[in-house]
Amino acid sequence: MAALDPKLISGNANKNLSEAIARRMSMHRGLQIGLVDARVERFNDGEIFVEVYENVRGEDMFIIQPTSKPANDNLMELLVMADALRRSSAARITAVIPYFGYARQDRRTKARTPITAKLVANMIASGGIERVLTMDLHAAQIQGFFDVPVDNLYASPIFALDILHQFGGDMEDVMVVSPDVGGVARARELATRIGAPLSIVDKRREKAGEVSGMTVIGDVTGKKCIIVDDICDTAGTLCKAAEVLMEAGAVEVHSYITHGVMSGPAVERVTNSVMKSLVITDTIEATEAVQKCPNIRVVPTAPMFAQSILNVWHGTSVSSLFDTASLVPIYESLYPNGMWGR
Repeated sequence: MAALDPKLISGNANKNLSEAIARRMSMHRGLQIGLVDARVERFNDGEIFVEVYENVRGEDMFIIQPTSKPANDNLMELLVMADALRRSSAARITAVIPYFGYARQDRRTKARTPITAKLVANMIASGGIERVLTMDLHAAQIQGFFDVPVDNLYASPIFALDILHQFGGDMEDVMVVSPDVGGVARARELATRIGAPLSIVDKRREKAGEVSGMTVIGDVTGKKCIIVDDICDTAGTLCKAAEVLMEAGAVEVHSYITHGVMSGPAVERVTNSVMKSLVITDTIEATEAVQKCPNIRVVPTAPMFAQSILNVWHGTSVSSLFDTASLVPIYESLYPNGMWGR
């Protein structure tokens, strides 16, 4: 028999998102749902310690913890929290991992290299976690690395609502752009949602992190280009792609990226780039520099995660949230005059 309410517990990686999810769930349930009282801290030598102050016996527990920077610390927090809950007789433990770190190490690119995404998946499953809820895995096949069910949410429905709201009166000039061949499926899905054409920036790399050349496939002349990708790390490739698109005749370039890793010089590059705006989600907690950047905007994922957690708890469909008709009601308070109803 299901508990009265799902129970949420948060690590330190993104407390703001965890609290936002709890607030949204409280609105949906009509009851006050808060984060389970616990302490997740480090000893002087860096060891992680977790103590849960509330009874969780027989409860359906959801740990909210992206494994973003510092990836190793946040991953270890997740595993230690899961162990604490398992030893406290929680009925089921679901890991809500908005950003799944190590996802870019999903295959062997050369001899004698690891597949770390699979290793991390093994660690999560062996830690007592029975289900994973995440968003925009870098590669879809990572779901198969887990020996437990994985629900992979997509940011594209949220992005589609935002784009239709921002460009609603002038969609005929909008073109969706994939920054590489590998991201075509993601870009095509968004393009289909908003009824826009698709273009591709073909990039060639000499080595990781360095792009030797870019070519635009498709006519972007006079278009408002929207680059779509899952991760923005140092923003070097993204800013270079924006320059190439402008040189090819685009009138504006905007970017919609799910996970704003924003390492090193990323914020400075975006600030000085030809991009008119960069839209990211809050799967990774925005730094102060990101928050202050005038051409970076953050869209919330809490409404989708809150409803997804409730659907998992109820045993109902999570994929139903990918439909605009299902998503609009939980986002309409953010876009009261949205254009998607045209």
